[in-house]
Amino acid sequence: MPPTADVLTPDGLGAPVGLRTKDLLSIGDLSPEEIYLILDTAEAMKEVGTRSIKKVPALRGRTVVNLFFEASTRTRTSFEVAQKRLSADTINIAASGSSVVKGETLADTVRNLEAMAPDVIVVRHQSAGAGHLVARLCRARVINAGDGMHEHPTQALLDALTIRERKGTIKGLKVSIIGDLLHSRVLRSNVLLLRALGADVSVCGPATMMLPDMARLGVRATTSIDEAVEGADVVMLLRIQLERMRGYFFPSLREYFQLFGMTAERLQRAKPDAIIMHPGPMNRGVEIASDVADGPCSVILEQVANGVAVRMAVLYLLADEPQG
Repeated sequence: MPPTADVLTPDGLGAPVGLRTKDLLSIGDLSPEEIYLILDTAEAMKEVGTRSIKKVPALRGRTVVNLFFEASTRTRTSFEVAQKRLSADTINIAASGSSVVKGETLADTVRNLEAMAPDVIVVRHQSAGAGHLVARLCRARVINAGDGMHEHPTQALLDALTIRERKGTIKGLKVSIIGDLLHSRVLRSNVLLLRALGADVSVCGPATMMLPDMARLGVRATTSIDEAVEGADVVMLLRIQLERMRGYFFPSLREYFQLFGMTAERLQRAKPDAIIMHPGPMNRGVEIASDVADGPCSVILEQVANGVAVRMAVLYLLADEPQG
């Protein structure tokens, strides 16, 4: 039985059911039952954030290292808030302030951290597969906070929690994901999760930014934003990732907005109760118009709030199990 708010007492948390895997590296590592366990636990964790003293002793005495090789606002901050609310000891390491700038490799960095016996390492890195490398090198539990263009599992989980809170279910919903498909780790994790839970997923973007294996994943692809938005329950915009682009994928940001930007007029094609999502950071006037981002259909700030609860749930379910 998943934890409920009733077991979130000032003295601690109920015993977690736990996950099968030592680490959270990919949504593909989770069964639908485990996804629901994380979402249910996250819903219970939200109650902690409503207290005057926003802290429980669930991970007291546990050490969590946040190892970030890429810039981050929402993910890094929400992980740290989650850790502090669970009473973990938190250490933040950025590449710019570490021995990486002196030539130390990721593997050597991790081996040195492992020698200090942390319980959990949260890692974000520009290279796909970095989380898997870290997990192979250490006994600590590893959470992938984004690896290159590969995956971002906790983002997909917080998106799922937000959708379920607004819609009651995920199964059968029409979800349209629009934007930079080629470079997005958020896309890959969301497709795996949403399909696993029974959503009808379609993707849309310029032909130059289309992934070739969408059909294999059971996802429809189109280059027409009007077609993608038509009848959608959920519209998820993805950021144009200029920092990952090598070459030209569209003539200009202005033309991209004209063809693929989400405007109030285009949103009218979706269902009347459709919600607008964006993982952040937003490029206003590129992926999304400001009146849509700040409008009544937007749940973007709810996604941010749910990020804390989801990351609390993941840390709780992974770190509360003793290491073997």
